[in-house]
Amino acid sequence: MASLTQKVPRPRLACEITPEGVIAARASEKSSRLEVFTGRRLNEGVVAPSLNGPNVLNAEALRAALSSALGAVAGKSRDVTVVLPDVAIRVVLLDFEALPAKLEEAEPVIRFRLKKSLPFDVEQSVLSYDATRVNGNVRVVAAVSPRAIIEEYEKALRDAGYSPGVILPSSLAALGLIEGEKPTLVLKVDPMNITIAAVEHQELRLVRTLDNPHGARVSAADLAEAVLPSIVFFEDTFAARIEKIYVGGIVPLQELGPLLHEQTGAQVQELAPELTPEQNLSGESVQPSMMAGIVGALLG
Repeated sequence: MASLTQKVPRPRLACEITPEGVIAARASEKSSRLEVFTGRRLNEGVVAPSLNGPNVLNAEALRAALSSALGAVAGKSRDVTVVLPDVAIRVVLLDFEALPAKLEEAEPVIRFRLKKSLPFDVEQSVLSYDATRVNGNVRVVAAVSPRAIIEEYEKALRDAGYSPGVILPSSLAALGLIEGEKPTLVLKVDPMNITIAAVEHQELRLVRTLDNPHGARVSAADLAEAVLPSIVFFEDTFAARIEKIYVGGIVPLQELGPLLHEQTGAQVQELAPELTPEQNLSGESVQPSMMAGIVGALLG
């Protein structure tokens, strides 16, 4: 995985891989806007994201979907930002009193801290991190995944004729859509996971990925119960009240929005980019919230 920072410009071409399908999109070279996107459906069992086993179960079907979707939007571009399911990448926040500035010295320190908190061998993983100095300490946002899993996805891209560059979990990618100066919470839900992230002053303050035992039938009450402990923790820890809540994915927004507003007082809105029919090359309607990760990765 490439660095979480944006010191190097990201490719203007991106794809998001989910168990349900592949979305490919292209951003304008000259302005910060989405130009076109398209999607291809995957049959059940082609991709099964996890941290503890093979993710790509039908490599040929995934290669065909990637080739078709990216071919429709890529033009001459071959470098791709890749957005993966949250369950395939673990994101961890770490605080250090000090951290070496050089990558080759800092990475072993971070891996050592991660060793006891991961359900896989951190020495056989791909690690990306972003370090910032906060109140005299160093705060690290680390994204880590077993090397074999990342290589599965990278191979599928290469077999389709593309070069995978930056790789991001979907929820971190979606943060590119929000301004994030005031205390803001992002709730992104898929059939496997509930991911909760909180940002303030454009810094990631909290991130949690919870199992979603209810699948696609998750209710507003289930989600409110899952998210409220994180809101309380954030407000107690940082002495700041969550002002906005963005929700995306398979979320019953009409029910959840009023419920969260009543319980927290925060403004609740959909985590979704603005899309036009002309941008959609697939001919099928797409829920804007399902585009949050890929658009955030391109424009954030």
